[in-house]
Formats: sequence, C-alpha cells, structure tokens
Amino acid sequence: MTEAPVLQVDGLVKHFPVTRGLIRHKVIGMVRAVEDVSFDIARGETLALVGESGCGKSTTGRLVLRLMNPTAGSVRFKGQEIAGLDKQALRRLRRHMQIIFQDPYASLNPRMTVGEILTEPMTVHEIGSEAEREARVRELLAVVGLLPEHARRYPHQFSGGQRQRIGIARALAVNPDLIVCDEPVSALDVSIQAQIVNLLQNLQRQFGLSYLFIAHDLAVVKHISDRVAVMYLGKLVEIASKRDLYDKPLHPYTQALLSAIPRPDPRVRKKRMLLAGDVPSPLAPPPGCRFNTRCPFAQERCRKEEPVLREAGKGHRVACHFYETIPAPVIAAADGPAAGKFAERLAAFETAKQARAGV
Repeated sequence: MTEAPVLQVDGLVKHFPVTRGLIRHKVIGMVRAVEDVSFDIARGETLALVGESGCGKSTTGRLVLRLMNPTAGSVRFKGQEIAGLDKQALRRLRRHMQIIFQDPYASLNPRMTVGEILTEPMTVHEIGSEAEREARVRELLAVVGLLPEHARRYPHQFSGGQRQRIGIARALAVNPDLIVCDEPVSALDVSIQAQIVNLLQNLQRQFGLSYLFIAHDLAVVKHISDRVAVMYLGKLVEIASKRDLYDKPLHPYTQALLSAIPRPDPRVRKKRMLLAGDVPSPLAPPPGCRFNTRCPFAQERCRKEEPVLREAGKGHRVACHFYETIPAPVIAAADGPAAGKFAERLAAFETAKQARAGV
C-alpha cells in the first residue's frame, strides 16, 4: 500500500488587493501572485520549486505553512486540512512544519544567543525540561557541524554559512516532518552553498525529512531535488522527476532556464534560448498562456486559450498546447556535427507553423 503524501496542495490561489486612497481604500486591482498551484510531497522527498524572481515561489512556501492565508485552494498536511485551523491547533501543527529563511543575517535575532535561539521553539511547544533542552541544543549544534561553545555566542559573531547552519538547527529543534527551504543558499558563496546542500541531504537521510526547496539556481536544484516544479508568473508550467526534466524539458520556459545554466567545459557549445521582452506584471497577466508574450513558439491559440497542466508520461506534466512539436535544444561539442541543429529544427517548426496558418 502506497504511503499518503506528507503534503498535498490543490488549487492554491493567492491574490493581493491593490488599493487607492488614504482613508477610504478603494480596490483598483489584484496582484495574482499564485494561481491554481497543485503538487504533493512524499515522506523523505525533495520537491524543488524554481522560477524567476517574483514568480510566486516564496509566496507559495508561506501559503503552505499558513504564514499567510490563501485566497482559495487546499493545503493538507498528513491528510489534515490546515486552512480552517484555529490559532491553538495551528501552533500545534507548526511543530511539524518549519522553514529555513533565505537571509541568514536577517532571520536570527541579534539580541539572543545561539542557545536562546535554539531553545525558543522548544519552549514555545513545551518540549522537554530545561536540562533536556540544553542537551538538545548541544546535539543540534553537533548535527549541523558547530561546537557546543557556540551556544554562548551571538549571531554577529558568525559567518554567513555558520548563520545558515544555525537557522537549519532551529528548524530541526522541534523534530519536524516538513521543512520549507526558502532559497537557503542564494545569499552564500558557492563553496558554502555546497556545504549547506550536502548538510541538508545528510539531515534528510538521517531524520526522514521532506523538503519544499525553493530556488532559482537550477545547478543547485539538480544536486538536491527528487522532482522539480517550474513556476512562471504564479502558475506551474511543468513538473517532473529531476532526470526527466533535465534530460527532456518540454515547456519552452523550462528549456530557456536550462539553457542559461553555465557550462564549465569550454569545448561544449550550445544554442542558448534567449527570451524576448520582460516578465508581464502579475497585476495584469496576459490572456491565454501567460508565457505567450515571450515564447518563440507561441501561436494564436496560445494567446486565447490558457493551457492546463496535462500528463506527458510517467508523472511528467506540462502546461503547453504544442509541447509535442516544439524542438528541443541540442547541446553539442564545438566541433561536433550536431552544432547548429537547434536552429535547423527551429526553422522547420516555423515552416510548419506557417503551413498550418495557410501562409
């Protein structure tokens, strides 16, 4: 019998009203930050949520934890709907759902020692006696690679990577089942990023944790994720296993993101998929497919009809009307015979498109 997912998100929506006036606020529009987002996370699994800045990734993470209330949709943790929970029930639930914040310099209270920071969540949830909490602090510091004497220091006495380790230890303090990692390595140096990612993976294996890993760096995501969900302007455009998504991206936006990953081998040349224009405003998203204003393969149907996230095989889902006919980018050696094949396939696609249009 298959174990039920730890987290189930169905049709999640979040709109922020835009108002005018100082005294009598008049709503003049809605920022559609998150629109009809659905996914699930199994026990011990890492689902990466990727996309450009401002696409709604962090808002989705906060909605999952109910740090803000959704406009519509359902979030179920271990089968329990959390939208209607009162404050007491929500506080009890938060022991099992924690977050690692993006900025290790802003997420820790500068007036508290590390020991006090790690003890606070245990005190809030009434876990253990004072002696047991002190022992737990020493254990947590050892788990994240810090020393017991660090408990007496303040956050300003640590480097960025050490501060993020403290943030991870704080999230682990109450033995959670799910951790939302909100770009936990984006503010760190590359060498420190690798240390933190390896630490998160080791902790996952040790404690059976589930992660919602929010990021925009697809190189980091490839290292840590089991599945990847790609978000654009508040909507999921593709979701698949890591191998399927990186080997065979189906949505043009995913292809563009992957083509932007730097290649360390100078002998490898690839045709980059450059997107035209800027990301539209979530205050007035374009009709039809939200990506149609920047997509090199957009057709008339894309401008009128919004695509649904449909099955493309083996759990690979994509929101694109024409993903079957879109040419996949080709990576080739600089002197290889495959160089330039992407341009040829793109020209063939344009020819077929004109033929369908009767040109």
